[in-house]
Amino acid sequence: MEHFYQLGWTLDSAGGASGEAYMAEQDGRKLFLKRNSSPFLAALSAEGIVPKLVWTKRIETGEVVTAQHWKNGRSLTHEEMYSQRVAKLLKKIHQSKPLLTMLKRMEMKPMYPELLLKKINSSLSRQVLTHHVIRRALTYLEDHMPNLDPRFYTVCHGDVNHNNWLLSDQDELFLVDWEGAMIADPAIDLGMIMYTYQQGDLFEAWLKEYGAELTIDLQKRMKWYTIIQAIAMVEWYEEKNRYQDMNEWIQFLNGVLHQNPFI
Repeated sequence: MEHFYQLGWTLDSAGGASGEAYMAEQDGRKLFLKRNSSPFLAALSAEGIVPKLVWTKRIETGEVVTAQHWKNGRSLTHEEMYSQRVAKLLKKIHQSKPLLTMLKRMEMKPMYPELLLKKINSSLSRQVLTHHVIRRALTYLEDHMPNLDPRFYTVCHGDVNHNNWLLSDQDELFLVDWEGAMIADPAIDLGMIMYTYQQGDLFEAWLKEYGAELTIDLQKRMKWYTIIQAIAMVEWYEEKNRYQDMNEWIQFLNGVLHQNPFI
């Protein structure tokens, strides 16, 4: 990001797993800069899902840098995940025709359950595969493959945990970090909310705000996708040698497997 230092900007890391995000400041103006963002960002900005895109530039290194308005704010709490606002914003995302059209223009293919399972099976290390919870989870995935008509697939975020929801100081709600965006069964987002932020019967009421009913079919699909996402998280933390986090995800996975045992 030497290019921006030369133009008089001060840069500070804005965190994130990629290490490619920065807060840039010049003469009291703040921007959120990111290298190699997806072209999808422009569509998300136009829909008001993420902070407004200011510009996109290709710099001397050939990298593309995007700038968005900097928003002071905070992540949502666990309790706020069952708010009406979260339900309505996720509904807007899942029902957005412009977002879906943009991903299709980018030639993104739908993420069918068979593809997700094939991908996870081919990537797991021997250490992860030997764990009895992982083996039981993989057997469950093989035996309970979802079957939603792809015509009902939507734009999905893929990682809707509370840290990716930004509530600005101006009381604006955004869903950020869209690197894992996909065209898929919306149950892939709904399931992680239900299993991660369980608060009694609140999910069913929250789901009505979202615009859906808690049918047996939806429960089965949510469980399936939550299990495969949890396995992916176990794999990710194992690769990073973060074994405490890996074990926490194995415990989470074991809990999901034991819930709703008849689906």
